[in-house]
Amino acid sequence: MVNKNKISWNKMVVSLIFFFVAGLCEICGGYLVWLWLRDGMSWMLRVLGGFVLFAYGIVPTFQPSHFHRIYSAYGGIFIVMVLLWGWIFQGIRPDTFDIIGSIISLIGVMIIFIIFYMPRKNKVILSESK
Repeated sequence: MVNKNKISWNKMVVSLIFFFVAGLCEICGGYLVWLWLRDGMSWMLRVLGGFVLFAYGIVPTFQPSHFHRIYSAYGGIFIVMVLLWGWIFQGIRPDTFDIIGSIISLIGVMIIFIIFYMPRKNKVILSESK
């Protein structure tokens, strides 16, 4: 018999990987469209960016929880990833307010994310429902 109250660490790691892949798709796709529209680069970046953004829409569907919880938790991870993107690729170091905001958002992610894998009052394990 499987213990329904135990957190599945393997599923958590897989979810974190999906969050990372979704973040890369959204940021890369958005950045390609940005380069085309704001910096006047080739229309091919628009097409490629659109394709990558489409992939971003698909990746979260592999997550083991409900739409609203996935996107809520992903939002905090996206904040951190996009600030790192700006630092690495654009040379814009996050300031104090960026860091404070990121920490607050990650606390929210932790609260929502852990709940994916913990039973609620009605004993439903979200990681097994779709």
